[in-house]
Amino acid sequence: MKWITHDHEGIDRVACPWLIARFVDREAEFHFVPADKVKAQGKGLGAIRFDVADVELGQHVHSCSFESILRIYGLTGDHALVLLGKIVNDADTGNALLNQPEGAGLNAIAEGFRHLGYKDDREVNAAEWIVYDALYAYCQEMVRQGKPNGAFKP
Repeated sequence: MKWITHDHEGIDRVACPWLIARFVDREAEFHFVPADKVKAQGKGLGAIRFDVADVELGQHVHSCSFESILRIYGLTGDHALVLLGKIVNDADTGNALLNQPEGAGLNAIAEGFRHLGYKDDREVNAAEWIVYDALYAYCQEMVRQGKPNGAFKP
């Protein structure tokens, strides 16, 4: 399937493609285009839009696009992915309701990637996915230890 979002990576625009490729669509083809072209190009490509305004796979009230994908694709039974969603939400939106401490670290790492000189969103995603692999492993361990909210929350 084809997937489309706007260009210039952000936390959700790296986390969502990682989630989609790992758990929803192993053959995913991602397109990163200027924000004002997402709707038209998405329609022309027959692509699923994500992490843009007014789409099902976007931010809603207090959830980030990553969490929308978890919900819509039935992935909420994986408690490690749910915890990872909370971390992404906090890093991406600064959701004070969650106050997920690991989010600050993810935000710092994402900011660091922005300064490494990658030429486009595709390169950033290729480089940064290892971070999400590691965070998912962390989340799996937290769930295994009975800490579904992470190591830094009771």
